[in-house]
Amino acid sequence: MSDARAPGDGQVPAAAPSPPVRGRWATRAAIAALTLISRLPLRPLRVIGGAMGTLAWWLARPRRRVTLVNLRLCFPQLSERERRRLGHAHFRAFMRSILERFIVWRGPPQRIRALVRIEHLDLLHAHLGRPLIILAPHFVGLDAGGLRLSMEYGCVTMYQRQRNPVLDAVMRAGRERFGNAIVLSRQDGVRAALRLVRRGRPFYYLPDMDLGARDAVFVPFFGVPAATVTGAARLAALTGATVLPFVTRMTPEGYVGRFHPPWQDFPGPDEVEATRRMNAFIEDCVRECPEQYHWTHRRFKTRPPGEPSPYSG
Repeated sequence: MSDARAPGDGQVPAAAPSPPVRGRWATRAAIAALTLISRLPLRPLRVIGGAMGTLAWWLARPRRRVTLVNLRLCFPQLSERERRRLGHAHFRAFMRSILERFIVWRGPPQRIRALVRIEHLDLLHAHLGRPLIILAPHFVGLDAGGLRLSMEYGCVTMYQRQRNPVLDAVMRAGRERFGNAIVLSRQDGVRAALRLVRRGRPFYYLPDMDLGARDAVFVPFFGVPAATVTGAARLAALTGATVLPFVTRMTPEGYVGRFHPPWQDFPGPDEVEATRRMNAFIEDCVRECPEQYHWTHRRFKTRPPGEPSPYSG
């Protein structure tokens, strides 16, 4: 599941070229292997995922560098050794979540229900049938929590269309497999999502990636100005939706998705202040399990005018 911009996306960018046929067959082979591996019990699956994470930590040098830059900006109080240890732990958690994603995309429903537990469902039930934004920051359990909700509640969400059409089809099919879930492409804009939210469909909304300066404001994230899409505030204002935060964490037994109390008086008259409030909430959640946040994303790539990118050089 991926991010959605606020209304006013503008023109849809041109589609990226598809990979050659050989690349598609390689993708199909990888997906078949991951699907097969995902049938293992959770404990050996976690061991394999952790080993893959360690391998990726040493081999995926560009993403390792992005991760360490992000951790240096967000946790300057940590030593370099501590940040490297945290980054390594993130890679291990992330690769575990990739393997386990194939459980929720392709596994039997009874296994998914056993793998993912939802807490404070009463908060969700209190707002079903009315405009509702389920605000889900980018933690490694994002897909597990979203698919578990869609099994019962038919959520609508938006995602970033993938360049590889084979992977794109697998992702979309996996996320639409339960509960009349609806997955919309971010490139198509949010008008369809707005209509569905107004009709009472829960909108599983991912708010916290750097999508560029358009439709974004610079508000602090761990004290660093971060280009943050104002979509949550604007969507709530346009639809009258309640914003209900939802964070999914990886646990030794699987995943726990937890609803937090709905935000009162959101967005208020100032969407910049509302977006600042959103980032502050996400910061608090990150501090609880920092290794599970999506640090491989270049969260600070868009800078205020005249400020260099921290990822350059």
